[in-house]
Amino acid sequence: MSGISTSNPNIASILSTPPTRETKQITAVGSIRTVRKQSNITFIELEDGSTPDSLKALVFKKILAANLGTGVSVAISGLWQHAPHGAEQRYELQAEEIKILGPSDEKYHSPEYLRKIPHLRLRTPLNAVLARMRSEADYHLNRFFRNQQFVRLQPPVITSSDCEGAGEVFDVSVNPSIQRNKNDPSECGQFFRTQKHLTVSSQLHLEAFVHEHPRVWTLSPTFRAEKSETPRHVSEFWMVEAEARTERLQDVMQLVEDMVRALVVGLKNSSILDDIAVATKKGRPADAVTQNYHTENMTSLRQRWEDLLRPSWPRIRYGDAITRLQDAFKEDNVIFEYKPLWENGLQLEHEKWIASEIGQGGPVFVTHYPKETKAFYMLPSAQGQQSDDPTRQTVACFDLLLPEVAEVVGGSLREHRLEYLHQAMQERGINKPEQDPVKIKTNRVARGDATKTFSFNRNDGADQSDATPSAEPGNLDWYVDLRRYGSVPHGGFGLGFDRLLGYLAGINNIKDIVPWPRYYGRCDC
Repeated sequence: MSGISTSNPNIASILSTPPTRETKQITAVGSIRTVRKQSNITFIELEDGSTPDSLKALVFKKILAANLGTGVSVAISGLWQHAPHGAEQRYELQAEEIKILGPSDEKYHSPEYLRKIPHLRLRTPLNAVLARMRSEADYHLNRFFRNQQFVRLQPPVITSSDCEGAGEVFDVSVNPSIQRNKNDPSECGQFFRTQKHLTVSSQLHLEAFVHEHPRVWTLSPTFRAEKSETPRHVSEFWMVEAEARTERLQDVMQLVEDMVRALVVGLKNSSILDDIAVATKKGRPADAVTQNYHTENMTSLRQRWEDLLRPSWPRIRYGDAITRLQDAFKEDNVIFEYKPLWENGLQLEHEKWIASEIGQGGPVFVTHYPKETKAFYMLPSAQGQQSDDPTRQTVACFDLLLPEVAEVVGGSLREHRLEYLHQAMQERGINKPEQDPVKIKTNRVARGDATKTFSFNRNDGADQSDATPSAEPGNLDWYVDLRRYGSVPHGGFGLGFDRLLGYLAGINNIKDIVPWPRYYGRCDC
C-alpha cells in the first residue's frame, strides 16, 4: 500500500492507511466533532466529510487542548500509531501540534432547527454523506447517458414559457430602485420587455435540440411557486430531463428503468450506503431499543435499493389502476380519504397504495392518464391503448411511482404534429399574447391575408407551412415553430433528482435532502 501524501490527505485516506515508517508523522485537517477532556488527556474526534467515521486524536499537553470545542477547524500534526487492543479504531493520532484554523461556538440541533441554518447544517456527518452521494449520482448519470450516446445540454433558467401550464411560476423582475428611461417604449416596465419566469421544466427547450440531436438530456434546477409546506415539496429543486426520438412509449419507460438501475448499481458499488448507516447512527443513544430500530431501518433501506434492481418493473394503465383502487375500497375495506374516480386523478394515498400493492413494495409505472389531467404537449394514446369508453380520451404518458414518496418520474410521447398541437393549445388557452405593443408591431408579418399575422420574423426564405398560425403573438410561438419548420416523433421524461436521492437515503422530508432548501416563507441563505 502506498504511503499517505504529505499534502494534507483527507481523513478517509488516513483511516485506510496503517502506520508505517513513512507515515508516522502526519497532519490531519478537519473540524472537531467532539471533545472529551480528562485530567491528563483530551480525546478529539476529527472529521472532514470524506467519511462518516471520525479520526481519533489524543492530546496529552493541556496547553494544546485550550480553546478546542465542537466545530473548531484545526490542523493536528503528530504521530500516527496503532491503537491499543480493543479500541474502537485500529489507529489513532497522538497530537504534537495543533493549529486552530477557525474558532467556533457550534452546537448540533434537531433537523427542523437545522433547516433554518443550512450553511451550518452542511457540517453534520449525514449531510456530508449526502453531499458526496449527490456528487456520485451526478457522475453515474453522466456516465449512463454518455454510454447511451446522449448529448448533455445546459438549458436556460429564465424563460417566457410555463411548461406545465399551471401558472405556479416565479416572475423575474429588476430592482424597482433602478431608474428606467420612461420615454423608451421598448422597456414597457420590464427588463425583457415582457414578463419572464424562472423555469418550471427544461423539457420544451430540450425538444428544440431533438431535430439535430436524436438524444439529449440535462440535470438542471427548476422552480415552482407552490405555497406548499408538505415534506414532498420545495420551491427550488433539480430535475433529470431527457428527450429522444421514438414512436413508442415503451422506449421512454425502458430508458427510465435502465437509468435508475444504472444509478443504483453505481451507488451500491461505492461506500455510500454503508456511510449512511454510520452517519445516521451517530448521535443516537446506545440503548438496545435504539440500536434495533436503526438496524431495522437500514435493513429496510438496503431492501429498497434491491427492489430497484429487479429485472423488470410492473406497468398498469390508469383505468385499470382506478378499477383496482375501487375494488380495494369496496371489497377489501381499504379506507381512502379521497374516493378513487376516473375524473379526479390519483391522489397521494392512491399512488402509495399502487406502489405497495401492485408494485409489491417496489417501482411501478402507471400509464395512459386522462387527457384532461395532463399537459397540452402530450400525444394522444394509440388506438389500442385508449379507454373502452370513447368519452374517456387518454394520452401516451406515464408516472413512475415508488413506495412512500409516490411519483418520482413523469414522461410522455410529445405531440409532434403542428395541427394537433395548435388544437390542444387553443383548447386550453395556453399560447397567451406577449402583451408588448412594440414587439407585436415590429414582428407581425403579413401572410397574404392582412387579418392573419404571426409573431416570427422570417427573412431567410424558409418554407412556411400552410397551417394557420396563432392569430396573435404568444409566449409559446417559438415552441410551435419546432413543429412548423420540421419535427420528428419523440418523447421524454423528467425525474425529481432530490426526491429520488431522498428515497435512496431513507430521508422522508425533501427539505432535509436539498442542501439549501427554499420553500414557502423560507429562503434563509
